[in-house]
Amino acid sequence: MPDVSRKGGPLEPGRTIGILGGGQLGRMLAVAASRLGFDVAILDPEPDAPAGRVAAHTIVAAYDDPQGLAALAAAADIVTYEFENVPAQAVARLAEMGMEVAPGPLALRVAQDRLEEKTFLNANGAATVAFAAADSAEAAVAAAEQLGAPCLMKTRREGYDGKGQRWVEHASDAAAAFEALGGGPVILEAAADFVRELSIIAARGRDGATAIYPLAENHHEGGVLRRSIAPARVAPALADQAERIAARVLAGLDYVGVIGIELFEMRDGSLLVNEFAPRVHNTGHWTQDGCEVDQFEQHIRAVAGWPLGPTAAIARVEMLNLLGDEADDWLRYAAEPETRVHLYGKRGAKPGRKMGHVNRVKPL
Repeated sequence: MPDVSRKGGPLEPGRTIGILGGGQLGRMLAVAASRLGFDVAILDPEPDAPAGRVAAHTIVAAYDDPQGLAALAAAADIVTYEFENVPAQAVARLAEMGMEVAPGPLALRVAQDRLEEKTFLNANGAATVAFAAADSAEAAVAAAEQLGAPCLMKTRREGYDGKGQRWVEHASDAAAAFEALGGGPVILEAAADFVRELSIIAARGRDGATAIYPLAENHHEGGVLRRSIAPARVAPALADQAERIAARVLAGLDYVGVIGIELFEMRDGSLLVNEFAPRVHNTGHWTQDGCEVDQFEQHIRAVAGWPLGPTAAIARVEMLNLLGDEADDWLRYAAEPETRVHLYGKRGAKPGRKMGHVNRVKPL
């Protein structure tokens, strides 16, 4: 069988897609890949990772382990990743071995640094809140004074689901917040007086074609996504604005795959980008039961060089994350005729840990 993955052609069924990361997103990607006839190889440090238990091959190693990466490169025809904190050196190492990784290194680099991300977005015509960087407690105070308090301080790298960030209520509090976040480089963001939080899931293929899903309205609790409702009820002009933002971001990153873009709807009808994730996204889980082709299959199609699938909504969906022991109610959810249960196979429920989600499906 020809090695089409390295000649730019579509990857044939029966070939293997490598995934860096074995959590729930990797698991759902692996399931989607299997429907299209692909095998999947997972690399994850955990021997009992959820994705590893549904994959054809599992490599247990640190993400930057040379032997583990060599094993992944030997098993896979192309590699993708399920989360944006994969070490950049791991992707560079795979590239040295001649392995293609999608989305590419630019998207990963930009997404891993919040300052670079905001700068990139503004340069590509996507507005954000005002922001300033700080590398010291004194600079953090000055940045808070410049932006005005309250403002939000975040570590420039890593952090997710509300971690790695702290509100600064008064500029004089910025020094303490800086130290509480570890004393490393941070970014301070002006507060956004938004009406609601929205998100858009979009995909770009190897040929530059794009496919964009309807907007979702999102509700967070304690920095963690609690539920998404989609398609969101929005005016056509707002939907057009979101689609233009997604198109600019995808083109600016020369992107291949699915991306999630979080947005603030402002009182004047404009949209600000909060952040983007170069991967399938929690706010896109509704597509599993609400769209003709869900975000996971769409990502596999894109990285494999297949034509992108349709994104039209076929139902209205409320997606609810199951946190901690809430997943123990699986039997009750399964008994609800309009509810579709998606459990991640994680071992050991912890408070706030995403153990699964349910999609409540209603007619459009």
